[in-house]
Amino acid sequence: MTQGSYIISIIGGKGGVGKSVFAANFALATLKEMKSRVLLMDLDGESCGDQNVILGVRPLKTIGELAQSNIQISMQTVGTLVTKHSSGLGYIGAVKSPSEQLSLAPELIDSPLNQLSTVFPYIICDLGCHLGDLQMKILEKSTCIILVTTPEVLAINQSLKMMNQLIATTLPTDVFQIVLNKVTNQSLNPQMIAQTFKKQPLGMIPQDDNSSYAALQAGNPVVTMQPQSQIAQAYHDLARRITSPALLQKLASLSKPTNLANPFQQNSNAGNKNIVSKPGSIDRKSNPRNIFKEQVHRELIEAMNLRKGITETKGDPEKEKQLQIKTQQAISQIVDKLQPGMARDERSQIMKEVLDEALGLGPLENLLDDDSVTEIMVNGFDKIFVERSGRIQLSPITFTSNVHLRNVIERIVTPLGRRIDEKTPYVDARLKDGSRVNAVVEPIAIDGPSLTIRKFAKKPVTTDNYIQWGSLTEPMIDFLRICVENGLNVVISGGTGSGKTTLLNVMSSFIPATERIVTVEDAAELQLKQEHVVRLETRPANMEGTGSITIRDLVRNSLRMRPDRIVVGECRGGEALDMLSAMNTGHDGSMTTVHANSPREAIGRLETLCLMAGMDLPAKAIREQISGAVDLIIQISRLSDGSRKVLSITEVAGMQGETITLQEIFRFKEEGFDKNRKIIGQFLASGLIPTFIEEFERKGIKIPRTLFSNDNNLKKVSGGR
Repeated sequence: MTQGSYIISIIGGKGGVGKSVFAANFALATLKEMKSRVLLMDLDGESCGDQNVILGVRPLKTIGELAQSNIQISMQTVGTLVTKHSSGLGYIGAVKSPSEQLSLAPELIDSPLNQLSTVFPYIICDLGCHLGDLQMKILEKSTCIILVTTPEVLAINQSLKMMNQLIATTLPTDVFQIVLNKVTNQSLNPQMIAQTFKKQPLGMIPQDDNSSYAALQAGNPVVTMQPQSQIAQAYHDLARRITSPALLQKLASLSKPTNLANPFQQNSNAGNKNIVSKPGSIDRKSNPRNIFKEQVHRELIEAMNLRKGITETKGDPEKEKQLQIKTQQAISQIVDKLQPGMARDERSQIMKEVLDEALGLGPLENLLDDDSVTEIMVNGFDKIFVERSGRIQLSPITFTSNVHLRNVIERIVTPLGRRIDEKTPYVDARLKDGSRVNAVVEPIAIDGPSLTIRKFAKKPVTTDNYIQWGSLTEPMIDFLRICVENGLNVVISGGTGSGKTTLLNVMSSFIPATERIVTVEDAAELQLKQEHVVRLETRPANMEGTGSITIRDLVRNSLRMRPDRIVVGECRGGEALDMLSAMNTGHDGSMTTVHANSPREAIGRLETLCLMAGMDLPAKAIREQISGAVDLIIQISRLSDGSRKVLSITEVAGMQGETITLQEIFRFKEEGFDKNRKIIGQFLASGLIPTFIEEFERKGIKIPRTLFSNDNNLKKVSGGR
């Protein structure tokens, strides 16, 4: 499929829900809302030409004729191959008359679909209620699957059954969007329906029999025949929701399986006893390869006391290497005993995977070695999601069981002196390379253990990377360097996964090497290159529930360590008050991060965190502390296309009455999307000169005023990391 083209498939759990009428009206509403080329394809295996009647057209070509044609589909030829509705909607029918039948081998759909995607950014596929192999092939390629149902018990039950069967083929749950059709005041409560599907319906189309009947008789859908009607407006509202860049891009980033088994064809694999599951197939638990690996692992545990061996290495690289060699030899003997004559490549791969599971982090080892993966999210043993280039996708790699996943979590946290069990069912930790880890287990993790790893970049991120990614401009970086070198207190604000810690790492590199720096973190991630650095890390409570050391304890203690600067990985509690106090009492140039969506929200967040310190301070006193302590707020965000950008650099300019005054110096202005649906925008200087520049100049530090001019900063960027 061409990048930037989306397939939206429409299915129904049972006949009579109005799925075909819905598909036609939805396609027309999408055409009007997006003002872009839209194609409606009738791919209903039971079609009698319903769409021909609904649209009032006779197709130039059916999909079968198109698939078997040698003519290339392009902007030049599309007019002779694709029927054009009076509205401008493109249309390809399943059949030309009720006497014909749609019959097309699934593999023949790939070429025409790929060619059509170069012409039509939005392809709406009416797949019907009876899904065959052709329809399953389309579902594999679909960005979004709209499940149309009426709000009545039988239709809901049938639709739920269909969705669950499709999810069992490893189609992602998020790809399904529920739409309620023919809704009346007497219909089932939408909240009850949402609880049944465990998904909120994305839209509701009201029942309007008179308008629908008149439209059908005229061969002109309601959206074009009665555009001001309530039912037409409902279609438009739904089209806006479905085609919003935030939703479509999120759905497009989902990892889709291939070669889906058809759950609606009973016993399609009957008698085939030699089927080996592929990544993304239906039953990962019964994968013969996984069963064999579990058998090897069980025998390995019987042959060696791995837990004792790992404990005795005590982090000594030489002892770890010896244990690895000894374990590898044992695995080799077990594999040869259980399955002699195994192919060399398969044998090597099995041995590596069992060794990773025995001494390493199992299937995560390959993902940790993959430089393109920035984050790993494990939702139970059989669902591992990864982030690549800001996009989240399902990995074909899995653990063999929840017990296996739990063992890996134990292997991560135990060497750090941390524990995870029913009493303490969640923990923050880090890997040897500095990657941040959060783990959650039962009973609070209902569907099994969950593990999140924020990978630490093997190559440190530099200012050049930020310029290359379009996250900052060179003048903005020069400005930040001047601010850090001259001791301004900085707060980096942003949402989860926006890149706050990475930016803090980069900005910390601007601190002069002559100054003493103390870093305070929950799980140590910062890697400062200066020599005069002391790194402090929190400690959880022991088995007796005592001995915990919090961020606040460490911030207080750091004040006794004669620091020139204090860098706190993240303020999320009462330590914010101690941090502000430190900034106000001679520790200029200190830095921290907070979770907030704008500089103004960051101020409010700091206020709230200070109140968590338990001191009964009036709001004005806290604001005066913030105003006196913080000089600069940097707002960073991950945008809808997955790129990360510094959206604002804002000065805390003082107070007016009881309100903290903010003055924006630089900002990023979004201007739309390019052809690949990447955000286009430019960095702008506000033209305002920060108040602290005069103080710098009194000290003899010359600041070029061109830094604050758009002649220097104006830079249009698209996409990025």
